[in-house]
Amino acid sequence: MIGDTETAALVSLEGSIDWLCLPRFDAAACFAALLGGPHRGRWLIAPSERQPTITRRYREGTLVLETLHEGPTGSVRVIDVMPPRGAEPDVCRVVEGVSGEMSMRMELAARFDYGSVLPWVEHLEDGALVVAGPDALRLTTRDVNLHTVEHTTIADFTVRAGERVGFTLTWHPSHVDIGAGLDPFEAVDETEVFWREWSDQCKYKGEWSDAVLRSLITLKALTHAPTGGIVAAATTSLPERIGGVRNWDYRYCWLRDAALTLDALMLGGYLEEAAAWRDWLLRTVAGDPSQLQIMYGAAGERRLTELELPWLEGYEGSRPVRIGNGAVEQRQLDVYGEVISTVYDARVAGLPFQERAWALEQNLIEWLETGWREPDFGIWEVRGEPRHFTHSKVMAWVAMDRAVRTVEEHGLSGPVERWRRVRDEIHAEVCHRGFDTELGSFVQHYEGKGVDASLLLIPLVGFLPGDDPRVKGTVAEIERRLMVDGLVLRYLNDESIDGLPPGEGAFLACTFWYADNLAMQGRLEEARAVFERLLALSNDVGLLAEQYDSVAGRLVGNFPQAFSHVCLVNTAVRLDRAAAGLADHLAPLVGDHA
Repeated sequence: MIGDTETAALVSLEGSIDWLCLPRFDAAACFAALLGGPHRGRWLIAPSERQPTITRRYREGTLVLETLHEGPTGSVRVIDVMPPRGAEPDVCRVVEGVSGEMSMRMELAARFDYGSVLPWVEHLEDGALVVAGPDALRLTTRDVNLHTVEHTTIADFTVRAGERVGFTLTWHPSHVDIGAGLDPFEAVDETEVFWREWSDQCKYKGEWSDAVLRSLITLKALTHAPTGGIVAAATTSLPERIGGVRNWDYRYCWLRDAALTLDALMLGGYLEEAAAWRDWLLRTVAGDPSQLQIMYGAAGERRLTELELPWLEGYEGSRPVRIGNGAVEQRQLDVYGEVISTVYDARVAGLPFQERAWALEQNLIEWLETGWREPDFGIWEVRGEPRHFTHSKVMAWVAMDRAVRTVEEHGLSGPVERWRRVRDEIHAEVCHRGFDTELGSFVQHYEGKGVDASLLLIPLVGFLPGDDPRVKGTVAEIERRLMVDGLVLRYLNDESIDGLPPGEGAFLACTFWYADNLAMQGRLEEARAVFERLLALSNDVGLLAEQYDSVAGRLVGNFPQAFSHVCLVNTAVRLDRAAAGLADHLAPLVGDHA
């Protein structure tokens, strides 16, 4: 992934940008080869002969991607960046000759509106202009000659050691005339400086500093800088099982994912993003707290209508391809807990007090005082009937607990005695109705016999200690029923609960939670082994998707997934503290420990 903190592009190992939505994460893609093949749009820069050895890396502490192609006649390096945005978004690509010489090919095949619209292409003195409807792309290059074949702009050129060839692609509204794009060589340097300055602020200095910093950079890249929103992933419809139907659009701001992302960034010492997200939250959820949505657009949009795109074949034939997300209509009680917990953590970490933020929290808590009794669709967004999910009730307890602690620890006003009574009532009900004495385990939902991995969060949020016998019994039951090849499934697919055919990989966040539980039980060597196994599942540049398919031996689901990288950061911090003998590894990770 490369990105400019407003949108992101995915670059294949071979050097093709196969996914890019402009001008925003959730805008229509102009390159959709990822979901429909090369004829649906891509931007390729690669050796003409498909022989070379390919290795990739990010420059340290940055989102500057380098791909090295090595062949029998020489080697070249392709450098890809999306520089910090000026007036419009740019993608800059530089080809550097490293040794010998190599014949290269550039193909720009823009296909607007998710690969459905062929553009008009005009050649310019220093590049090309690609236009269709409201969208235009301006390609600038002064180093090679271009020609067009069937709506595709092509350049064939040779690069020798020490030579550089640069390209800049700029999106703009088609009714606006713009000049030549950025100097690509300067843009690479400026992008590197931007990311290094940001990375140098990182306060994490533990054992896994490389993996943690890469995760924090990834999370920063998934923020929407103008508004403060944070998207869950850069993609839509990458399948949870190859060939399956669980293909969802994750280019939106889930309150849950965004809140957890902020927690991870605060652990790294980044409070500016926390302040921006709090302001985004205040604008976005204004109004009746009973109308709180689980997700919004990057600027706080509420209407995210789910549609299918029948002209796209899907990733490796995984249909349907969807945009929008119907789960926006669901009630998920846990988001109240995640939002209020994160605002609490930000306050503890030193974010300046804001009266409006506390007023919002009180409004949410007031609704939750009775609303916690309602059934919901749960953290996994099941598309069956609403139920009384145990995790949802636990997170309602978290919301009440953090509200009480805010009054107690920060001297703010509120009906704290009433909140304590509700907090205690929720705790007692969960321990009674959410725990099965025959199994010796908490269960997925009241009156059920199944377990799900969200129960691993019970000690992580402070509901019960990690060494509580009920927690240990729950971990043992999850080990027995949800472990596959050392990884944890979210739950056993049950169409009566889920409303969808079964079949998905292991949800990576759940296995991170499992490692956290092992650490809290004193099983540190086991926890470290699980964590190292998870790190090894990342791709060649340290990125994680949503899930892992142990049978196929590959990452699956949307990519890169904020949730996975959030949990990587949290588990690394917890294991560091455990190794140092610090007792706070047994408690929820909050901002003041950064």
